[in-house]
Amino acid sequence: MTHDITYTSKTKTLIDNLKSVCANYGLGNDGNEFKIISQVFLYKFLNDKFQFEVKKTKEKEGENVGYELLMDLLDENVPRLKPHQQIAHLFNIQNTPEFAKTFDDTLRSISNDNADVFSIKSFSGAKDKLFDDLSTFITDLSQRDDFCRALVNKLFEFSFEQSFEDYFDEKYDFFKDIFEYLIKDYNSDSGGKYAEYYTPNAVSRIIANILVPDKNVKQVRCYDPSVGSGSLLMSLAHQIGEDKCTIYSEDISQKSSTMLRLNLILNNLTHSIPNVIKTNTIQQPYYLEKQKFDYIVSNPPFKLDFSDYRKDLEKDSFRERFFAGIPNVPNKDKDKMAIYLLFIQHIMYSLNDTGKAAIVVPTGFITAQSGIEKKIRERIVDKGWLRGVVSMPSNIFASTGTNVSVLFLDKQANSSQIVLMDAGKLGETVKEGKNQRTVLTKDEEQRIVETFNQRQAVEDLSVVVTAEDIKAKNYSFSAGQYFEVKITYVDISPETFTATMNGFEERLNALFHESRQLDQQILEHLKNLKMV
Repeated sequence: MTHDITYTSKTKTLIDNLKSVCANYGLGNDGNEFKIISQVFLYKFLNDKFQFEVKKTKEKEGENVGYELLMDLLDENVPRLKPHQQIAHLFNIQNTPEFAKTFDDTLRSISNDNADVFSIKSFSGAKDKLFDDLSTFITDLSQRDDFCRALVNKLFEFSFEQSFEDYFDEKYDFFKDIFEYLIKDYNSDSGGKYAEYYTPNAVSRIIANILVPDKNVKQVRCYDPSVGSGSLLMSLAHQIGEDKCTIYSEDISQKSSTMLRLNLILNNLTHSIPNVIKTNTIQQPYYLEKQKFDYIVSNPPFKLDFSDYRKDLEKDSFRERFFAGIPNVPNKDKDKMAIYLLFIQHIMYSLNDTGKAAIVVPTGFITAQSGIEKKIRERIVDKGWLRGVVSMPSNIFASTGTNVSVLFLDKQANSSQIVLMDAGKLGETVKEGKNQRTVLTKDEEQRIVETFNQRQAVEDLSVVVTAEDIKAKNYSFSAGQYFEVKITYVDISPETFTATMNGFEERLNALFHESRQLDQQILEHLKNLKMV
């Protein structure tokens, strides 16, 4: 834990230093600042990871092993860097003419050399590049060399390797905190049409531990159709074991895909980078007919304007997937189109015959008594796929006040033991900037997971019901509608009862007397009023 804190603190310092460089050259809060910081951060990590793996291989094979043989001996998921592509070399030659061009050329060559492993594909199959020509974000040509020198100097000061070698063999769970820190200035409610909201660590852990109660899992395929930064997939992969799962993902946001790539690299999941697809999952799903999945996790956007392609979704080719229907376009605010209902249906379609899924939904979904919501719930229960629902405390997401629940599906669910849980009373309220956020303690996380997995009925927290019980309640998934109403009886003597009632009577008589006096005073004041 101490190592984690030290590492996180120093990494945040590196991010702050890179932000400072951007600010000094007029790029503070500029639209390109995020690209610069995230790409330079990635370059630094690839550089140090390469050096670490080379050092480890030389210790095993001998110091005199040649470069070509050394590259052959490295794992296929380790980045390949030539001597002139490393930070130390750039640091040593930073005073040469046209250094900005050298810097950009270096990053471009690294991107080309490592494209097969580290590039992200779009729906069409085109691969992206790891790095932009970062110096071109500086419009003043005379400042570009100095800007690139400043970046290299900040990178040279910090090492992922020195004093942190053990982290290259560890899981980067704590990178979630770094990720939130890295994007907090670029991720807000006003962040554009596809603003990303990262899933809180507690919710990610709860989902992973409920979906995978033990680690006795063989090779599996894990998928998120609205992946964002990938925090749900990272927690799931850690619970299963990175060597026992392959990650698949889709998202329309290039920024999310870029951050997911970094997350996969940091979490020993580089082998899954080729499965990161930038696409519109609803309109142009890449994996729909290619793969079915063992595990699916998703925190989809709840409301989003998809009116531009809504008519396309009414075609026969989409009908089987969107069995419950397609949300209509509101008369006033198109941004309130309930796109999450399409993601739920897409996930149901994408599960294999034994698949399991966890989906974050607005809590209103679990009780709506008409429309698409009701049809989806009916299909889930009638098919026997409902494992349970956990309704989370309000404000569990700092970026949205919408109350959320987590829907757990399992193609092999036990329809006689469905767990419905209301965790709304749990958590502690903390203030984050202008927002209030509810944070679950580790003990509360554990309580939710154990209660759910052990199928326990706990007063005011959870109930265990059957599919028939749910049908009788008009397919409501709300735990509160199944809690017993308890009336508490207290034995008292006739004398105590009489004394208590007399006390109530005396108090009421006193209040009535006081009320009459006040009424009389008001009348007297009204009589004395005169027009001036």
